[in-house]
Amino acid sequence: MVDAPRHSLLDDAQGLGFGVFCAALGLQVLTFAGLVTGQTAGIAVIVSYLTGWSFGPVFFVINLPFYWLGWRRMGATFTVKSLLSVTLLSILTELLPMGFEIERLNPALGAVIFGVLTGLGLLALFRHGGSLGGVGIVALYAQDRFGIQAGYLQLAFDAVLFAVAFLIFPVPIVIWSLLGAVVLNLVIAINHRRDRYVAT
Repeated sequence: MVDAPRHSLLDDAQGLGFGVFCAALGLQVLTFAGLVTGQTAGIAVIVSYLTGWSFGPVFFVINLPFYWLGWRRMGATFTVKSLLSVTLLSILTELLPMGFEIERLNPALGAVIFGVLTGLGLLALFRHGGSLGGVGIVALYAQDRFGIQAGYLQLAFDAVLFAVAFLIFPVPIVIWSLLGAVVLNLVIAINHRRDRYVAT
């Protein structure tokens, strides 16, 4: 079997940029619909809803403790790419509302759009050696070390987070939010397979 060629610096730059942009668009749809999500982004969304604080800075701060694991277990390159991706996402989520508004959105459709866009974004980040930090770092480490599918591990974390969300938000909001999280994690679980996709 011939080794796949490695991504160039330009490949990584466009791949990470594409991934962050898709994720930022997905979060714009999510928050317009008033939905929540899982992982560290979900924690940041919930905190921003409850406090009125802006999502971007909250998301950036929540991710800070996870970089230590990323540095220790995944290496400096992965950690730097993840830090850059998280920083760019934090900035983009602040800038997008200035030029992009949604007038009407069915919550179910919003959940699916969020799941697909953010799932695509995370796939691009993973394929180019980055992540959006937090649980993504833990999930990728577990997949590489123990063979646990990253999407399924994130789905388990999401289950705990949504159990808490049921205590805070109206049930319909959490139900539609669950749909978005399931779509997102299935996109990752089905498509992020090192036995099928070998480009690095």
